[in-house]
Amino acid sequence: MFNPTHRIARAARFALAAAGVAVALTAGGTSAAADTPAPAPEELQATLDKFVDPGISTADKEKLVVSGDQRAANIDTMTGKLAGYGHIGFVVTNVQATGDDAAASVAIASPHGTIPGFQMSWQHSDAAGWQLTDGSACTILALGRAAC
Repeated sequence: MFNPTHRIARAARFALAAAGVAVALTAGGTSAAADTPAPAPEELQATLDKFVDPGISTADKEKLVVSGDQRAANIDTMTGKLAGYGHIGFVVTNVQATGDDAAASVAIASPHGTIPGFQMSWQHSDAAGWQLTDGSACTILALGRAAC
């Protein structure tokens, strides 16, 4: 019989594996604009904070993710499951940016403890600013039991 701690640990292992795949998939070359300033850790953290905030609508969360409209059902599921869960926080460090792509190490703190060392990535557009890549959004969605 699985207890909640085992399920969280299993979800964390899955998410770490998914994060590795996401980094590998988004590490390819891009036609990045050279004049995009590197994001501050706080700017990237703000996208994560909003993404897991149960008080923010799915439509607004979709705008935080590249092609986020394709994840509306997942976002709805995650938001519903997080409603009574407690505060989830993030610490973003080691931001590396090249043109319109950024990657950073992210620690995730929940009522059950902190999981360090997730690699997450963002893409910048003039219209939307810094958005989570689909792979990074799917890592968070998997932790919220709304896997892509």
